[in-house]
Amino acid sequence: MNHDAYDDDHIRRILSEIKTIALLGASPNPARPSHGVMKFLLSKGYSVFPVNPGQEGKEILGRPVYAKLADIPEPIDMVDVFRAAEYLPAIVDEVILLSPRPKVIWGQLSVRHDDAAAKAEAYGIEMVMDRCPAIEYPRLNIAS
Repeated sequence: MNHDAYDDDHIRRILSEIKTIALLGASPNPARPSHGVMKFLLSKGYSVFPVNPGQEGKEILGRPVYAKLADIPEPIDMVDVFRAAEYLPAIVDEVILLSPRPKVIWGQLSVRHDDAAAKAEAYGIEMVMDRCPAIEYPRLNIAS
């Protein structure tokens, strides 16, 4: 897939179909972008699972925090990545091992790694990179 530009219908379909999101790199700090995006996603009815090993066992926005993706007790539709792009290959490797696999890995703004995307796509996982669902959702007028 061409990750330089995404068709609006592609992004709209993803954000309309997914229900559960693992937010990798979630922060309890309200000043951090991950916190604001998590709050936004929860407000739109998504079930969000914060993932941050340094916050394991605590809560962020009333949701229990998990140390790693494999700790989440139910299937995840999408992994929303708030980590530097250099970590995306290892994240893709972690996602590939999940059963069932999430349908989508979403790299936040500036999170892009084309080789990691190619590997995820070879395993049937859709990739969106350098985008924010909290920007795309209202831009595309997605109904909650």
